Amino acid sequence: MPWLTLKRAPKTFDVRVTTMDAEMEFSLEWKSTGRHLFDLVCRTIGLRETWYFGLQYIDKKGYTAWLKFDRKVRDQDLPNEEPVNFLFMAKFYPEAVEEELIQEITQHLFFLQVKQCILNMDIYCPPEASVLLASYAVQAKYGDYDRSVYQPGFLCNDDLLPQRVLDQYKMTPQMWEERIVGLYADHRGMTRDEAEMEYLKIAQDLEMYGVNYFHIKNKKDTDLWLGVDALGVNVYEYNNRLTPKISFPWSEIRNISFHDKRFVIKPVDKKAPDFVFFAPKLRVNKLVLELCVGNHELFMRRRKLDSMEVQQMKAQAKEEKARKQLRSEETADLLAEKAKIAEEEAMLLAQKASEAEQEMNRLQVSALRSEEEKVVLEHRVRETELIALRIAEDSERRAKEAEELKEQLIKAKENEKFAKDKLIELTRNPLNFNYMTGDAITNEHLRELDMRLEHEMSLSMDSADNSMELLSDNDVEQLSREIEKERMEYMEKSKHLQEQLSELKKEIEVLKDEDKETQYDKLHNINVEMGETKYSTLKRDWKVLGS
Repeated sequence: MPWLTLKRAPKTFDVRVTTMDAEMEFSLEWKSTGRHLFDLVCRTIGLRETWYFGLQYIDKKGYTAWLKFDRKVRDQDLPNEEPVNFLFMAKFYPEAVEEELIQEITQHLFFLQVKQCILNMDIYCPPEASVLLASYAVQAKYGDYDRSVYQPGFLCNDDLLPQRVLDQYKMTPQMWEERIVGLYADHRGMTRDEAEMEYLKIAQDLEMYGVNYFHIKNKKDTDLWLGVDALGVNVYEYNNRLTPKISFPWSEIRNISFHDKRFVIKPVDKKAPDFVFFAPKLRVNKLVLELCVGNHELFMRRRKLDSMEVQQMKAQAKEEKARKQLRSEETADLLAEKAKIAEEEAMLLAQKASEAEQEMNRLQVSALRSEEEKVVLEHRVRETELIALRIAEDSERRAKEAEELKEQLIKAKENEKFAKDKLIELTRNPLNFNYMTGDAITNEHLRELDMRLEHEMSLSMDSADNSMELLSDNDVEQLSREIEKERMEYMEKSKHLQEQLSELKKEIEVLKDEDKETQYDKLHNINVEMGETKYSTLKRDWKVLGS
């Protein structure tokens, strides 16, 4: 029976890698190199522009160090902890972010790191630029400004401005928010990556952007700062890290070397003296040389044709941008169509509301008219009742008068008969001839009385008929309202960056507390007055400081 050979599982250790917006944990074999861990992180986050980044950690002595890719992770001066903590950060910076950064993930990581450096005041940023940068950061986080969604105070929990800026002005959080939101509203239509790129384009012009500073001394033991960035090596006075006293562009440096704590920069011009400085520790010189080599390699790489890998990435990024643009346009068209439909629906609803209001007004008018008609009818009924009562009384009175007249007529006829009988009797007697005239008058009087009675009865009936005439209706006007819809067109006006910054500065200058102005603020203002920029110092003729 053959013996079974059991293979021992490789020894492993845990590491934790923190990016600017994520945290990852890995289990590595004891023999894993720095390159293996770095590639593992890049694959995990989908990063291909790896040459800008590195893994930073705090060594056993408490110093900041960068993980070396060509050595085993465990062989480096790691702290005695598990998991071992690393920061995935940008180690080198591009010269021009818009031209060099290809992937969105690369832009995003740079944006987060630079923003954090500005907020932590590792990079000096003047107040007016801080407000403008904050507006782009808000656009990147929240998207387009919507007054109905983002109520006042919605930025109260966001870290947007350096504490130095907040302390320097007598402004409340609400006042700062008003100024940030005023600029934020102008960025409508920007995607997250576009807003982050605008942020980086402004930030890259700040004097301290992308500079790694090291405390050094010259031959005269004068304290100085050495700055290494994408453009070259700069030397600063100890109290001014904004404006370099000496600048060595990479194109003017022939050689860089160190021996122990002594560091030497040899210019291309052989007639020019070497620049020599001293670092407090050997490890500082090692890190300075490492950063100089890395930045110089990228400087030379930018001035050559792109590699196939970079060309492929740029082509893919261009295609992806075109697809996004197409999707954005389709989305914009869809939103425009939805907005049109919503507007039509709103107009229809407004029309229905208007019709409903008109119908309500008509019903109110109709009800009012009905009420008026009811009052009129009640009044007419009362008048009719009174007229009927008067007619009844008149009829009763006329009936009594007619009865009395009838009785009088009967009596008159009886008297007439009696008179006729008497006349016959008198005719027989000539002596009574004179009485005939009196009887005749009496007869005419009776006929006249009879005719007057008939005429009065006729008038009485005519009067009763005229009193039943109906009254005419009153005309009532209908109330109607027309709803007018006003369309407000918001005109986006693009302003030049310097005009924006100048205008912002004027707005907040009146609220500035001069007593809280820092040394960097004063130095920056001097540079502005002199027309100095980050790039203008590179054009100077360099001089050896303290030589």
